[in-house]
Amino acid sequence: MQLPLNPPVKPMLAKPVADIPPGQIYEPKWDGFRSIVFRDGDEVEIGSRNEKPMTRYFPEVVAAILANLPERAVIDGEVIVADTERNCLDFEALQQRIHPAASRVKLLSEQTPASFVAFDLLAFGDEDLTGLPFAERRARLSEALKDAKPPVYVTPATDDLETARRWFAEFEGAGLDGLIAKGRELTYQPDKRVMTKIKHKRTADCVVAGYRVHKSAENRIGSLLLGLHDERGVLVSVGVIGSFPMKVREELFEELQPLVTGFDGHPWNWAAHEQGERTPRKNEVSRWNAGKDLSFTPLRPERVVEVRYDYMEGIRFRHTAQFERWRPDRDPLTCTYEQLERPVRFDLAEVLTSR
Repeated sequence: MQLPLNPPVKPMLAKPVADIPPGQIYEPKWDGFRSIVFRDGDEVEIGSRNEKPMTRYFPEVVAAILANLPERAVIDGEVIVADTERNCLDFEALQQRIHPAASRVKLLSEQTPASFVAFDLLAFGDEDLTGLPFAERRARLSEALKDAKPPVYVTPATDDLETARRWFAEFEGAGLDGLIAKGRELTYQPDKRVMTKIKHKRTADCVVAGYRVHKSAENRIGSLLLGLHDERGVLVSVGVIGSFPMKVREELFEELQPLVTGFDGHPWNWAAHEQGERTPRKNEVSRWNAGKDLSFTPLRPERVVEVRYDYMEGIRFRHTAQFERWRPDRDPLTCTYEQLERPVRFDLAEVLTSR
């Protein structure tokens, strides 16, 4: 490739803030794979946040880029799987797209096709645009992709704070992850946290039903495994908490030993796993790191912990939850999905096609 910016380029990053800052340009925060796309004539490269190319995994996105992007351009955006029938972004299906077998890649490109949502123009023709203010780059992006057709989209953007607040409330119902705020004069700064992100934060009371040990020692807790009871009374694995100081990891290990039990009669035993229930056994070996052991020690499901989470992906927490406090006053059987706040439904197709 002979572009003003050639791969790899690290994407510009965002730091979290509690509230929507005034006086900026606001965009939805998409839940997919951050990707910088490079096109030079018939050559296309899809870069990732870790700078490894993802081009081979998304042939349908490559075809869409060739059909919709300018002949020579570098565009920052997000590869997503948009399930418009279920009206959500399907991150789990997106993860499955990273597969070593070419035949599987081809099949999944047909079964769960991906889209590309563009939100910044870094180069156009022979011009490096990274030194321009974001407001100007955004205007150039809208012009460059004004005729783009699905599955290539331009993310919606607004400089109106009230509209941003409405988006923050409504777009979660379409599976989006919050808002990104960018200063109008912001230049593009790879690998620097110069944007801000605002995400939904909620709490839930969960059952602690197991733990994994820390990689540094067998007597330290690595993560606690969380469960919620569904409408049948079945304890469903919903995620983990794992951010503890080292001293607390050791204290927790000692504290939890009286609750250690066997798998016979445990809600996450092999029988439950083989019957298709969601248990931690589904991923006992990491698909991202073949050497990483994700087996766990079962605990009697008697302790309740309150955790912070941003949003649900189906029946589980999308991201690692955060410890809030222990809840000795709560009966584990009362820790159900009913306690969770449900976002107002919003049409994902409307978000994708809005500018």
